[in-house]
Amino acid sequence: MSRVTEKYLQKAAHALRCLRRRRPLIHELTNFVSMNDCANITLAVGGKPVMARALPEVAETAAAADSLLLNLGTLQESTVQSMHAAAAAAVRKGIPVVLDPVGAGGTAWRTETALALVRTYPFAAIRGNMSEIISLAEGKWGINAGVDNGSDRIMTASLAKKLSMTLHTVIAVTGKVDTISDGDRVVQVHNGNPLLPYITGTGCMTTALIASYAAVADPFTAALSGILTMGIAGEIAGRNCGTVGPGTLRSVLADEIYNLTEERIYAYGKVVIINE
Repeated sequence: MSRVTEKYLQKAAHALRCLRRRRPLIHELTNFVSMNDCANITLAVGGKPVMARALPEVAETAAAADSLLLNLGTLQESTVQSMHAAAAAAVRKGIPVVLDPVGAGGTAWRTETALALVRTYPFAAIRGNMSEIISLAEGKWGINAGVDNGSDRIMTASLAKKLSMTLHTVIAVTGKVDTISDGDRVVQVHNGNPLLPYITGTGCMTTALIASYAAVADPFTAALSGILTMGIAGEIAGRNCGTVGPGTLRSVLADEIYNLTEERIYAYGKVVIINE
């Protein structure tokens, strides 16, 4: 292991230790499909989830939380109002906000909703697949109406840096290989399990992990730690379960995240430095 790679694993291990010591409150405005999984994953990694979404209380809840997650999955008009109210309250208090622009690039309304959020509030990090992040950065829609990546393309360092600078935030692009950039540094994570794309909501769960780490770490470390956590958990779960399907893997993901240790981060973490 190179010293550079070890440095990033150390940061992730330290973030995990801080997260479990502090038990931060994570306010998650997420979608109905993966809400329960996101809450359980947050608990497993060491955070305390609150899923308040009603307009009369979202601002108060966000202001009391340690980080805020906005997930556009099952988007509704009332949800958009709540997201703006929560984000405004969080920003006023200096609370980190993480965005999951689910389905950005699909319909005009969904993409414009995501763009309005990005142009109005500073985000600590944005996590999405390559199609979603590129569509958001370019402000285009009608490209991909689904929420799955559907591509084996790997993000290049130059494109990752450009997207991060365009969106003015840390980007975490998940796919066959996961890429994180803050516009300067670019790292790739090679952990994971080929069955993860067959479990709905694993991207949403990864963003919940990033939001949890954002409460205790800088945005770049939070994005890296969240992606490493999901990737390592999926990898270990696959080894322990043997030849199984996505249903079994889904049932043990929270177990492996709960059992994640600093030692496992060092033993299993596969971080490749592309640009530093």
